[in-house]
Amino acid sequence: MIQLRRRALFAMTAALLSALPTHARSREVVVLAAASLKNALDDVAAAWTRQTGTALRISYAASPALARQIEAGIPADLFISADVRWMDHVAGRKLVEPASRFDFLGNEIVLIAGKDSRVDLRIDKGFALRTALGDGRLAMANVDAVPAGKYGKAALEALGVWASVADRVAQAENVRMALTLVSRGEAPLGIVYRTDAAADDKVRIVGAFPAGSHPPIVYPMALLASSTNPDAAAFVAYLKSPAARPFFEKQGFIVLN
Repeated sequence: MIQLRRRALFAMTAALLSALPTHARSREVVVLAAASLKNALDDVAAAWTRQTGTALRISYAASPALARQIEAGIPADLFISADVRWMDHVAGRKLVEPASRFDFLGNEIVLIAGKDSRVDLRIDKGFALRTALGDGRLAMANVDAVPAGKYGKAALEALGVWASVADRVAQAENVRMALTLVSRGEAPLGIVYRTDAAADDKVRIVGAFPAGSHPPIVYPMALLASSTNPDAAAFVAYLKSPAARPFFEKQGFIVLN
């Protein structure tokens, strides 16, 4: 089974590499970023390319999937994880440059519904989430591996309602897919980052989970140890600069630097 998983991972990595033109592989800054960063980071990338003329290629996925690609040896320059654990995972294998690691962004998790939903809940101890779901399901990112799912499960456990909805959870590969389930009306409620909710006008925020109900949400970033692209460090400096800050704040991120 382990061997089959490794083969599948190498096949996925090879497929991603084959999509990169030869000249792009040597000149572009390649970024591996958590799926929840897409809207903000796309805007930052466009501004960076206009300013510098340097191209960026960004691969978005759940943080664990990106970490496994890094382990498989994918040639990339920068990793931005949605939680500390997966950055620790690759750092422990000496796959990132320690001095470049930086706690970059913060976020919140929220309960969402379709924009026309009449669900009205106050998120607190023992709140009536199961009743609000009715016959529907609660859309969440994978609760065992994906940061948004783990934060959501931790919050529901802390509030004493996880046991009542555990058998009604529709687990998605990443947080954007969980968002899509609610946006398309396939799930009446979902738990996503505030920034995801802000990116989709077909959903509305029912309420935010108390910060103390789950571990702090931190997005660390670091250059990969294998990167030899000098433009990568320049892009990191741009991400930390006042010029990039508004793009992240517009989407609801908390800029930690």
